[in-house]
Amino acid sequence: AALPARYSVAVPRPLIALDADGVLLDFHLGYAGAWERAFGAAPAERDPLAYWPIDRWLVERLDDERRAHFRRHFDADFWSSVPAIEGALDACHRLHDAGFDLVCVSALDAEHEAARLRNLRDHGFPIERVFATGNAVGERSPKADAIAGLAPEAFVDDYLPYFRGVPAGVHTALILRAPNGSPNSGPELALARSVHQDLPEFAAYWLAR
Repeated sequence: AALPARYSVAVPRPLIALDADGVLLDFHLGYAGAWERAFGAAPAERDPLAYWPIDRWLVERLDDERRAHFRRHFDADFWSSVPAIEGALDACHRLHDAGFDLVCVSALDAEHEAARLRNLRDHGFPIERVFATGNAVGERSPKADAIAGLAPEAFVDDYLPYFRGVPAGVHTALILRAPNGSPNSGPELALARSVHQDLPEFAAYWLAR
């Protein structure tokens, strides 16, 4: 089947596709901020090495009504104000200055695509395009079509299942991030061509090849 036209872009330089949350942006800090706005108090930290924010912060499990109230705080203001991960901005500028164009491929609802781009631009990331793919994970990654259409040299993500169905010619670079409760283990590690602790480590590896 033909790829959606929105994934067909002409780029003058080699391309690297980057995930946002966990690679460029600190969703954990954003989550804590949303909790504070929703419930009036910032959550205490429970496990700084937790992969998922619900395990990182000392937060209660919510009933349906309170969960819906919390989710309403993940609006355009939220998606345009997530903090940057330390070192990610410098890593992106190093890659960009070395001759690579960067795009963001994010498992986000399309309605928040513009807010995500505004967030990245406000931080100073040298990224001009965001592709929001939705986040339904199955046998094939929701990001696979975007990566196939963009045909980057590398695709960097912190969630191993998002490498399912990515074309074999794309270098898949996994950011391990926090280990506790991480899905980044097991046989599917074979989907990652390289493994790094964070984006600065990937940038150093990529530029030293």
